[in-house]
Amino acid sequence: MSIRFVFDTHVHADHRSSGRELARESGADYVLYKGAGAIYKYRGVRDGERLELGNIAVDVLHVPGHTPEHIALAVTDRTRANEPWLVFTGHTLMVGDMGRTELATTAEDGARALFESAQRLRALHDHVAVLPGAFSGSVCGRGLSGNPVSTIGFERRYNKAFGVIDRDAFIAYMLRDTPPRPADAAQIRAENLGLQHQA
Repeated sequence: MSIRFVFDTHVHADHRSSGRELARESGADYVLYKGAGAIYKYRGVRDGERLELGNIAVDVLHVPGHTPEHIALAVTDRTRANEPWLVFTGHTLMVGDMGRTELATTAEDGARALFESAQRLRALHDHVAVLPGAFSGSVCGRGLSGNPVSTIGFERRYNKAFGVIDRDAFIAYMLRDTPPRPADAAQIRAENLGLQHQA
């Protein structure tokens, strides 16, 4: 088996990503959203772009809110069906919450964008598996489950944030009870963009 793509769904502010190193070591493309703002070489993908991996198709969904450049990856196994059966949601939709919104923009602007992103993810079928980038213990959400996987249907029914379908109520919900900001968040994000030397 060979690694073709290494994805970062977004530019992190709570830890230093090893994605570029993994891509370099494996000879894979390092993939970020085209508008991420990184100064190093990467494969920039756009909303709606499809990446092919044999029988597997990976469709890029731009889902800003946690960060402006955030993407989700809807995966279709064409030996099974012609529609997605799982989605890698990063820190947009997690098991039990949605991602905090103030690490790369204002909290309110992020919450407004996240509402639209939630709408896009809600359009997926209930049976689609959700594989988030974080679970219990992460500072990127509140009350996250220790279960690392879920489904769109389960989150639609039991995830308090994902279940809010009124825009104003969603924004108000996302602005409450934000966890403490990670130490050095701005510096870590800058390093992950290549704007500062990584130690």
